[in-house]
Amino acid sequence: MKIAIIGTGKLGSSIAKGLIKNKSFTSLYLTYRSIKSVKDFEHIENVILTDNNALAIAESDIVLFALQPKHIDGVLEAVKAKITKNHIVMSVAAGVDTARMANSIGSDKKIIRVMPNTAISIGKSMTCIAANKAGQDSIPLAQDLFNQLGTTLVMAEDLLQAGTVICSSGIAFWMRLIRATTQGAIQLGFEADEANELATQTCLGAASLLIETGKHPEEEIDRVTTPSGCTIQGLNEMEYQGLSSALIQGIVASFEKINELKTS
Repeated sequence: MKIAIIGTGKLGSSIAKGLIKNKSFTSLYLTYRSIKSVKDFEHIENVILTDNNALAIAESDIVLFALQPKHIDGVLEAVKAKITKNHIVMSVAAGVDTARMANSIGSDKKIIRVMPNTAISIGKSMTCIAANKAGQDSIPLAQDLFNQLGTTLVMAEDLLQAGTVICSSGIAFWMRLIRATTQGAIQLGFEADEANELATQTCLGAASLLIETGKHPEEEIDRVTTPSGCTIQGLNEMEYQGLSSALIQGIVASFEKINELKTS
């Protein structure tokens, strides 16, 4: 499988690391305005660094545009002559739908939107996938590729904005919750490294429980809370201070912002 990542910034680099870790390609072209910015990928077998987007596309079967929304239209216009019906075009640009991309490269092209998160670099991404009409038959290939780098969920394109908030922005939301737990542990007397380990491993355990048992979170909460106990006391205080409300409001605010990107 010959893959090109056009715009190997933060998310593009995370995807590249995941692909390299899983040996998911026969060749991998990584492009960026400055080759120095991707020098960490030098000397890796079958990885080619270039600032020539057209060359990378011509030499690849799958082309993944890992660009900011404000840049993608210009890049697509510049390389559209190199994109054929045989290419599978993927994009991780937040808020950029397949119709907008088709305006540049044609609606007959196979266009798939994929929205992973940065955990893709360690093979733990939750990746949302949607495609235009021409790209529907290529969805299984996208799933096969990104299932090597975590878990995928195929959805209607009109849900992808929401999926981006929950899964991609969601990484930052969970990091902030873990940081807050760490700060709380430090206040209770733990050293910073001990507090971080307690917080991260407990978060991992909570998520793993739900994944492996398939239970609703409240079922597992009920197992921990006892009448007049410390857990229910803490939960009630968090709710009184607005924990759930703040998190939901933050998710909605993020969703409103990504919809602004779509119309810009």
